[in-house]
Amino acid sequence: MGARALLMLFGVALLSGCGTVASLNPFSSSSPQATAPSGAPCPSAVVLRPLAQTAVFAAGAARQPIGVAFYGLLSDVDARCEGLGGAVHATLDVVVIGERGPAAGKGDSVDLQYFVAVTGADQAILSKRSFPVHIAIPADAKRAGITDHIEETIPLGGRSPGDLSIVVGFQQRPEIVDFYRHYRGR
Repeated sequence: MGARALLMLFGVALLSGCGTVASLNPFSSSSPQATAPSGAPCPSAVVLRPLAQTAVFAAGAARQPIGVAFYGLLSDVDARCEGLGGAVHATLDVVVIGERGPAAGKGDSVDLQYFVAVTGADQAILSKRSFPVHIAIPADAKRAGITDHIEETIPLGGRSPGDLSIVVGFQQRPEIVDFYRHYRGR
Protein backbone atom coordinates (compact mmCIF):
# COMPACT_ATOMS: atom_id res chain seq x y z
CA MET A 1 0.00 0.00 0.00
CA GLY A 2 1.40 3.41 -0.94
CA ALA A 3 2.21 6.24 1.44
CA ARG A 4 -0.67 8.32 0.06
CA ALA A 5 -3.18 5.54 0.78
CA LEU A 6 -1.83 5.10 4.30
CA LEU A 7 -2.07 8.84 4.94
CA MET A 8 -5.67 8.86 3.70
CA LEU A 9 -6.63 5.91 5.89
CA PHE A 10 -4.96 7.54 8.89
CA GLY A 11 -7.05 10.70 8.37
CA VAL A 12 -10.23 8.67 7.89
CA ALA A 13 -9.62 6.66 11.04
CA LEU A 14 -8.98 9.74 13.13
CA LEU A 15 -12.02 11.73 12.05
CA SER A 16 -14.39 8.79 11.87
CA GLY A 17 -13.76 8.41 15.60
CA CYS A 18 -13.47 11.35 17.90
CA GLY A 19 -9.70 11.65 18.02
CA THR A 20 -7.63 14.41 16.55
CA VAL A 21 -7.22 15.39 12.94
CA ALA A 22 -3.93 14.45 11.31
CA SER A 23 -1.43 17.27 11.51
CA LEU A 24 -0.79 16.93 7.78
CA ASN A 25 -3.47 19.10 6.19
CA PRO A 26 -5.45 16.86 3.74
CA PHE A 27 -8.24 19.41 3.30
CA SER A 28 -9.69 20.80 0.10
CA SER A 29 -10.51 24.41 0.78
CA SER A 30 -13.93 25.67 -0.21
CA SER A 31 -14.04 29.07 1.39
CA PRO A 32 -10.71 30.17 2.83
CA GLN A 33 -11.08 32.71 5.64
CA ALA A 34 -14.51 33.98 4.61
CA THR A 35 -15.73 37.16 6.25
CA ALA A 36 -19.23 38.37 6.94
CA PRO A 37 -20.45 41.74 5.70
CA SER A 38 -20.09 42.94 9.29
CA GLY A 39 -16.37 42.13 9.00
CA ALA A 40 -16.45 39.17 11.41
CA PRO A 41 -13.86 36.64 10.26
CA CYS A 42 -14.93 33.02 9.86
CA PRO A 43 -12.89 29.97 10.60
CA SER A 44 -11.87 28.42 7.27
CA ALA A 45 -14.53 25.96 6.08
CA VAL A 46 -13.26 22.90 4.22
CA VAL A 47 -14.36 19.49 2.98
CA LEU A 48 -12.01 16.77 4.23
CA ARG A 49 -10.95 15.02 1.01
CA PRO A 50 -10.66 11.45 2.34
CA LEU A 51 -14.20 11.75 3.72
CA ALA A 52 -15.81 13.61 0.79
CA GLN A 53 -17.27 10.40 -0.69
CA THR A 54 -19.30 7.55 0.73
CA ALA A 55 -21.15 4.51 -0.56
CA VAL A 56 -24.45 2.86 0.37
CA PHE A 57 -24.67 -0.81 -0.53
CA ALA A 58 -27.78 -2.64 -1.71
CA ALA A 59 -29.22 -5.03 0.88
CA GLY A 60 -27.22 -8.27 0.85
CA ALA A 61 -24.85 -7.02 -1.88
CA ALA A 62 -21.12 -7.65 -1.86
CA ARG A 63 -18.96 -4.78 -0.66
CA GLN A 64 -17.66 -4.21 -4.18
CA PRO A 65 -18.40 -1.48 -6.76
CA ILE A 66 -21.11 -3.65 -8.37
CA GLY A 67 -22.93 -3.78 -4.99
CA VAL A 68 -23.19 0.00 -4.52
CA ALA A 69 -26.77 1.27 -4.60
CA PHE A 70 -25.83 4.94 -4.10
CA TYR A 71 -22.76 7.11 -3.79
CA GLY A 72 -22.68 10.28 -1.72
CA LEU A 73 -20.45 13.25 -2.45
CA LEU A 74 -19.78 16.34 -0.37
CA SER A 75 -19.27 18.91 -3.10
CA ASP A 76 -18.83 22.25 -1.34
CA VAL A 77 -19.22 24.16 1.89
CA ASP A 78 -19.76 27.91 2.14
CA ALA A 79 -19.48 29.75 5.45
CA ARG A 80 -20.63 33.21 6.52
CA CYS A 81 -20.14 34.53 10.03
CA GLU A 82 -21.25 37.18 12.49
CA GLY A 83 -19.30 38.02 15.62
CA LEU A 84 -21.08 37.51 18.95
CA GLY A 85 -18.60 38.74 21.54
CA GLY A 86 -16.74 35.59 22.61
CA ALA A 87 -18.31 33.48 19.86
CA VAL A 88 -18.98 33.38 16.13
CA HIS A 89 -22.41 32.62 14.65
CA ALA A 90 -21.62 30.57 11.51
CA THR A 91 -24.08 29.98 8.70
CA LEU A 92 -23.02 27.01 6.58
CA ASP A 93 -24.40 25.85 3.25
CA VAL A 94 -23.21 22.31 2.53
CA VAL A 95 -23.79 20.86 -0.96
CA VAL A 96 -24.49 17.11 -0.78
CA ILE A 97 -24.97 14.99 -3.91
CA GLY A 98 -26.51 11.52 -4.19
CA GLU A 99 -25.74 9.38 -7.24
CA ARG A 100 -27.21 6.05 -8.30
CA GLY A 101 -24.78 3.14 -8.27
CA PRO A 102 -24.91 -0.10 -10.26
CA ALA A 103 -27.15 -1.79 -7.64
CA ALA A 104 -29.63 1.09 -7.25
CA GLY A 105 -32.58 -0.93 -8.51
CA LYS A 106 -35.79 1.03 -8.13
CA GLY A 107 -34.50 3.24 -5.32
CA ASP A 108 -35.52 6.86 -5.74
CA SER A 109 -33.77 8.38 -2.73
CA VAL A 110 -30.81 7.98 -0.44
CA ASP A 111 -30.26 8.86 3.21
CA LEU A 112 -26.74 10.02 4.07
CA GLN A 113 -25.07 11.35 7.19
CA TYR A 114 -22.20 13.82 7.32
CA PHE A 115 -20.48 15.61 10.16
CA VAL A 116 -19.31 19.13 10.83
CA ALA A 117 -16.38 19.49 13.23
CA VAL A 118 -14.57 22.52 14.58
CA THR A 119 -10.84 22.04 14.99
CA GLY A 120 -8.25 24.18 16.74
CA ALA A 121 -4.90 25.42 15.46
CA ASP A 122 -3.33 22.13 16.62
CA GLN A 123 -5.95 20.22 14.54
CA ALA A 124 -7.60 18.85 17.73
CA ILE A 125 -11.37 18.36 17.41
CA LEU A 126 -13.13 20.90 19.66
CA SER A 127 -16.69 19.92 18.71
CA LYS A 128 -18.40 17.60 16.24
CA ARG A 129 -22.04 17.08 15.18
CA SER A 130 -23.64 14.75 12.66
CA PHE A 131 -26.37 15.77 10.24
CA PRO A 132 -28.68 13.41 8.33
CA VAL A 133 -29.81 14.34 4.82
CA HIS A 134 -32.39 12.80 2.50
CA ILE A 135 -31.82 13.21 -1.24
CA ALA A 136 -34.61 12.38 -3.68
CA ILE A 137 -33.32 11.38 -7.12
CA PRO A 138 -35.84 11.69 -9.97
CA ALA A 139 -36.49 8.42 -11.86
CA ASP A 140 -34.97 9.84 -15.06
CA ALA A 141 -31.81 11.18 -13.36
CA LYS A 142 -28.55 9.56 -12.30
CA ARG A 143 -27.83 12.11 -9.56
CA ALA A 144 -29.39 14.91 -7.55
CA GLY A 145 -28.22 17.21 -4.83
CA ILE A 146 -29.32 19.45 -2.01
CA THR A 147 -27.87 22.39 -0.14
CA ASP A 148 -28.14 21.72 3.58
CA HIS A 149 -28.37 24.97 5.55
CA ILE A 150 -26.88 24.86 9.07
CA GLU A 151 -26.49 27.59 11.66
CA GLU A 152 -24.11 27.05 14.57
CA THR A 153 -22.66 29.21 17.31
CA ILE A 154 -18.97 28.50 17.83
CA PRO A 155 -17.52 29.56 21.20
CA LEU A 156 -14.06 31.02 20.65
CA GLY A 157 -12.68 30.32 24.12
CA GLY A 158 -10.19 33.19 23.76
CA ARG A 159 -9.05 32.00 20.32
CA SER A 160 -9.13 34.02 17.12
CA PRO A 161 -11.59 32.71 14.47
CA GLY A 162 -8.55 32.38 12.19
CA ASP A 163 -7.12 29.78 14.59
CA LEU A 164 -10.13 27.50 14.02
CA SER A 165 -11.27 25.40 11.07
CA ILE A 166 -14.67 24.00 10.20
CA VAL A 167 -14.25 20.58 8.58
CA VAL A 168 -16.97 18.60 6.83
CA GLY A 169 -16.97 14.91 5.90
CA PHE A 170 -19.08 11.77 5.75
CA GLN A 171 -19.22 9.70 8.90
CA GLN A 172 -17.73 6.41 7.64
CA ARG A 173 -18.50 2.95 8.98
CA PRO A 174 -15.63 0.42 8.94
CA GLU A 175 -16.97 -1.42 5.85
CA ILE A 176 -16.98 1.85 3.87
CA VAL A 177 -13.39 2.60 4.89
CA ASP A 178 -12.45 -0.92 3.79
CA PHE A 179 -14.35 -0.50 0.50
CA TYR A 180 -12.46 2.69 -0.40
CA ARG A 181 -9.15 1.13 0.68
CA HIS A 182 -9.69 -1.61 -1.90
CA TYR A 183 -11.53 0.36 -4.60
CA ARG A 184 -9.98 3.83 -4.64
CA GLY A 185 -11.58 6.29 -7.06
CA ARG A 186 -14.66 4.09 -7.34
